[in-house]
Amino acid sequence: MENDIPTLFVEINDTNFIFNAGILDENQNFQIKKTIVTPNKDIKKNKFLNLMNINLIIKNNIEIIENELNHVFKEVIIILDSFNYSCINISGSKKLNGSQILKDNISYILNNLKLVITENEKDKTILHIFNSKSVLDGTSTQNLPIGLFGDFYNHELSFFLINNNDLKNLKNIFNKNNLKVKKIILKDFIEGAELIKQNHGIETFFKIKINKDTININS
Repeated sequence: MENDIPTLFVEINDTNFIFNAGILDENQNFQIKKTIVTPNKDIKKNKFLNLMNINLIIKNNIEIIENELNHVFKEVIIILDSFNYSCINISGSKKLNGSQILKDNISYILNNLKLVITENEKDKTILHIFNSKSVLDGTSTQNLPIGLFGDFYNHELSFFLINNNDLKNLKNIFNKNNLKVKKIILKDFIEGAELIKQNHGIETFFKIKINKDTININS
């Protein structure tokens, strides 16, 4: 995001569409300039019930924001809190035999893990990749151990994925309103990252979200 240029976020949850537009200040803090919350009655349990209504909601509310901020948006960042997603943890390793671990070694492991996911989850798209754990000779390392020597290195990644059809439908409804989807962020991922940031050193946690009709447990 660039300073002084408004950025548009649209959160989709089980009850509402939340439109937020704001800018980065000189200290790189995001300042919200306009928020609109409107009921969501047309996206339920991963199903688009009325595309015409959804398009109208997006069109009308973005026009309001654009008129107030005197800015035409070309891109949107979507925050999802209503779609099913999957999380897969997978690890790869490399024998070092006392040699130094290089950046290329780690890149090779990460690329191989990503390839495994894309080849085995063809009906899904990766939204987030998270470094879960790196272990050198049985000892967890807080940072990537580039430059260190050892015998065996193991790296674990967490992949967050969404169904291709859901992704296609989301992009289509915004494209019809002349908005390119710049990024899709899972709200659970954001909240989990914030928990880790606030509780430095935490290795395991459970986040329980109790809604009217559902209970979600994330770890």
